[in-house]
Amino acid sequence: MNGNRFGRLFQVTTFGESHGEAMGCTISGCPAGLELTEEDIQRDLDRRKPGQSMITTSRGEPDAVSIKSGIQDGYTTGTPIGLVIENKDARSGKYEPFITAPRPSHGDFTYSAKFGTRNWGGGGRSSARETVNWVAAGAIAKKVLALEGIELKAHVNQIGDVEAPEVTFEEMLEHSEENDVRCAHPETAAEMQDLIQEYQREGDSIGGSIYFEVRGVPVGLGAPRFDSLSARLGQAMMAVPATTAFEFGLGTDAAAYSGKDRNDDWEFDADGNPTPVENDHGGIQGGISSGEPIYGEVTLHAPTSIPKEQQTVDWETGEVVEDAQVIGRHDPVLPPRGVPVVESMLALTLVDFMLLSGRLNPDRVDGNPGEYETEYHPSNPRQE
Repeated sequence: MNGNRFGRLFQVTTFGESHGEAMGCTISGCPAGLELTEEDIQRDLDRRKPGQSMITTSRGEPDAVSIKSGIQDGYTTGTPIGLVIENKDARSGKYEPFITAPRPSHGDFTYSAKFGTRNWGGGGRSSARETVNWVAAGAIAKKVLALEGIELKAHVNQIGDVEAPEVTFEEMLEHSEENDVRCAHPETAAEMQDLIQEYQREGDSIGGSIYFEVRGVPVGLGAPRFDSLSARLGQAMMAVPATTAFEFGLGTDAAAYSGKDRNDDWEFDADGNPTPVENDHGGIQGGISSGEPIYGEVTLHAPTSIPKEQQTVDWETGEVVEDAQVIGRHDPVLPPRGVPVVESMLALTLVDFMLLSGRLNPDRVDGNPGEYETEYHPSNPRQE
């Protein structure tokens, strides 16, 4: 099976199955000299892990990360970083009814049809649990971007028909982690929580969307056509499990705009540099970053594992199953735990483009080899 690697220069290769012994990944291309600890990674893993609230799966995974390589004395060495997150609470027995009867709208049927086999426990490799690797790698990418003055944040802006009003980037930073829904508008978050619990009580689930924004991106990331920044972001976001749509700038609303209304007026800033007055283009023009904030939205469908009775077929007996129930520990909604996943894929895409553009030294994060003194000691790679 291919498709387990993401990125060109900042490459993430993942491994593991939902109910296997462990999840993990290797990160190649991270420059040397980045101060990094397991705690740095764990903060984002704790935001994604199951069992963190009443509106998430009750699976009791600590998602504790262990760094196996690529670090010496608390700093990256420039060699591949190996990360492992052990599975501690896998219970495969609940999935035995679906060994030969695919769960409705999951990848069970297509996976089995393609490979002739599958790991039926928890969905195996096709499980959204695999995103734990993405978040671990994304935490490292975020640290690299922060050194370049690039900051990003996401929050849940819609659940079902409950939609939050527009919030500022600062409000996202301040409020999105204050509630279980991860919505930066507290009043709307309470409405969303009530709606989620309503579907949860009915044995059903509900979809939603995640808004993201990035500040500090330089002009010039990306290229026209297949290596455009928007195209690569689309690939990253559409890889997130349950994603049905990705948009940036005006997104689908652009269909209702005339060219005159959508086109940005331009002016000169205080330093004499050309700058757009508005940012309807979402920070990307012609596939290349404009230097304005990049913003967009990712839409996720409702979780497909629900205890409500559904119809499927059993390919071994040839019978139609009218009362299939996916009994187990599943999320009634995905965006709250999807926020750190979207942030991570955003960070991984941007750090890769920073390396490709030459704005980030592929060997050292400070980009100044002359900083080292003659009596350099490896216990402190950033010694001055």
